[in-house]
Amino acid sequence: MTNRDHEASVELFKKTCAQKGLKITPQRIAVYEELLEAKDHPSADVLYTRVRKTFTNISFDTVYRTLLSLVELGLIRLVKSYDGRKRFEPNIQNHHHCICIKCQKIIDFCDEGYDLIQVPKTLGRQFQVMNKRVVLEGICSDCRSK
Repeated sequence: MTNRDHEASVELFKKTCAQKGLKITPQRIAVYEELLEAKDHPSADVLYTRVRKTFTNISFDTVYRTLLSLVELGLIRLVKSYDGRKRFEPNIQNHHHCICIKCQKIIDFCDEGYDLIQVPKTLGRQFQVMNKRVVLEGICSDCRSK
């Protein structure tokens, strides 16, 4: 992420929080900025460890509640992983995931063909689809080389 993209994302964060009445605190900004810099779809506990380097008195509960609030506001996305932990990402643009079934690494990718997958009409009558994301499972190159 470029410095300009980072700054624009933080400004969007501040604007959205203000519009929704969520107080903009240094801790919330630190959690969001740490997630913006993450390349690994971190869990709340991983982000907590990273943010504690700057905010030594921040609690896990503050980090976790901040992440859930940001998901609710649409500023970040929740990524379900196969290890049972909720993981988070700042990329709210349409994209898909490859998940390693050995190490749980999540890799983002874009593909227009997957974007165009149609929801079956029978499902559409039973369920209102809000988002489409394709998840491919496999073994990453790091795990294959071990």
